[in-house]
Amino acid sequence: MSLVVQKFGGSSVANAERVFNVARIITDTYKAGNQVVVVVSAQGDTTDDLIEKAKEITDRPSKREMDMLLATGEQISISLLAMAIEKLGCPAISLTGWQAGFNTSSQYGMARIHKINTERLKIELDKNKIVVVAGFQGLNKHDDITTLGRGGSDTSAVALAAALSADVCEIYTDVDGVYTTDPRICPDAVKLNDISYDEMLELASLGANVLNNRSVEMAKKYNVKLKVLSSLHRVEGTTVKEVKDVEKMMVRGVARDNNTASIAVMEVDDQPGKVYTIFSKLAAKDINVDLIIQSEGREGTRDISFTVASDRLQEALDVLNAANDVIGAKKIIFDDTVSKVSIVGAGMVSNAGVASKMFEALFQNNINVRMIATSEIKVSVLIDRADAERAVVAIHDKFDLGRI
Repeated sequence: MSLVVQKFGGSSVANAERVFNVARIITDTYKAGNQVVVVVSAQGDTTDDLIEKAKEITDRPSKREMDMLLATGEQISISLLAMAIEKLGCPAISLTGWQAGFNTSSQYGMARIHKINTERLKIELDKNKIVVVAGFQGLNKHDDITTLGRGGSDTSAVALAAALSADVCEIYTDVDGVYTTDPRICPDAVKLNDISYDEMLELASLGANVLNNRSVEMAKKYNVKLKVLSSLHRVEGTTVKEVKDVEKMMVRGVARDNNTASIAVMEVDDQPGKVYTIFSKLAAKDINVDLIIQSEGREGTRDISFTVASDRLQEALDVLNAANDVIGAKKIIFDDTVSKVSIVGAGMVSNAGVASKMFEALFQNNINVRMIATSEIKVSVLIDRADAERAVVAIHDKFDLGRI
């Protein structure tokens, strides 16, 4: 008997018809002789609707109360799905994140999973029940409800798979696997049969919205076998695992991230400690910084430019402006009309000329590059958002990714 963890996103359970579709996938897995634990997101646009309800009350709700509010979305999903499973003739029980044993940090809205007490889960599995767990949520040391942030249900599912030593963690989405790029942008995009943890982690971090990057990081750490599958079509998906034979394909995918904004801290005195001051202030608020450029300013000063997620832009600006008495910038400016486009491939490290080929594709399409960042398996550029989709298609074509 295998233990299978399955995760379904909000679009997969958006209405009654889709809830029953998901229930059939789950019950088929169960009837095949498997133990099944299911993690579910809030239905459709429920989370966005709850955020709008909060805005009707206040522009600045406390993060604790927002977590109390947002956690209700998953509770609706799990109860409805458990009802559907039982109607199809299989035993099921729904559990909130805290009932399922999720203990988290106390950072509301972006909590981290500390541990999972699996006792209740194992009791229900021993009763031959399908266990339906609310993703995206847990309980902190103060017994307060917390949420895990963007893509938290993916993280919940992988964490459960690791804690229960599951045989596989299946992530069901509205796409049928991981593609060389977004098929909605590039019709020539090709589905990959498998992809390495490192490549998937980079793609997830760089804007590919198939898997949450924290979930991939956790899967790699605990060697959880991941499968990305469609909840709408019964077809083979993509397996995320350690893939050793990567030399045959130096670039595996192209990603675009529109959730990006650039900040420039202008004319900072060229003194030791200034860069540390800027980035330590941001780090104290858990604001991640990506692409960074330091350039010569005027009269012994430096200009420091970097990118942050668009949804953290205002918070980052508030932090920098509040600390400007020690930073000493002449001005702090931003641009929220940019996108990050990246190529990813574990084979890139042993293939010279990959970056220049990417830049050639952009040059041939008259697309200007503002910032560049590289690693062993990625090259990222910051460009105007208006050029992003055109850039993705051009790069995808340049590397012939539609012919793999």
